[in-house]
Amino acid sequence: MQEVLSQAGPVLVFMACVALATYAQNLTGFAFSLILLGLVSVFHIASVSDTANAATVLSLINAWTYFRARPGVVPWQLMKPALNGSTVGVIVGLMLLTWLSGGAVNWLRGLLGVSILGCAVLLVLQGKPLPVVSGRTSFAVIGGLSGVLGGLFSSSGPPIVFHMYRQPLDRELVRRALLLMFAFNSLVRLVIVVPTGHFSWHAALLAGCAMPVVYGVTRVHHRLPNKLRPRTLKWLVGGLLAAAGSTLIASAWVAIAHG
Repeated sequence: MQEVLSQAGPVLVFMACVALATYAQNLTGFAFSLILLGLVSVFHIASVSDTANAATVLSLINAWTYFRARPGVVPWQLMKPALNGSTVGVIVGLMLLTWLSGGAVNWLRGLLGVSILGCAVLLVLQGKPLPVVSGRTSFAVIGGLSGVLGGLFSSSGPPIVFHMYRQPLDRELVRRALLLMFAFNSLVRLVIVVPTGHFSWHAALLAGCAMPVVYGVTRVHHRLPNKLRPRTLKWLVGGLLAAAGSTLIASAWVAIAHG
């Protein structure tokens, strides 16, 4: 009983982090895994590996809930080159995760911080849309880069978000394309991680407890959409990402310097 109670506190904090990350995801169309990983790492609730595995499952739940609440066209043809590239990228990212987790935990934490900070910069400094939609090669390369981040941290956001928001496409289509990408990367990651025994019971516990949170927050947001200005939302989420990323980079730097 004492062991169960000792685990209850961190799990509740994790669920609160999931609620915040899910709300930010519904506001911006991305950033779920990055915000979740950033907050969990700052509070030292769980390891990067366990949090990334839990985030993989929760990303699938988030995408499923979103598409169920908002039926419409799923942009398979548009995203096919990116999905193909991301499959290779996820495998590479998982290989890097296995190598780094063994003897370079602090470097892994710093790399995660850089990824989150980069995501914040990309969000705040979105450029003007391109005149025409980018070619298949461009989508494949960006998909590969996103896959590497997806394999490492279950956070494939920064490259593909920047790429998609520069396309001359309807914003709802961009949002659906991003969710498709994240869900696909999460599925590929699970197919590789689970059979190889790298999905721990602790990660399963975190994911199981947080599933109702993801579903509930997404449904509530669908029924009560926000009325904040897009610019305000962009700066709020960007600021949260920047704060989490900077904290992780600083803590990793101190640990490496004293190591």
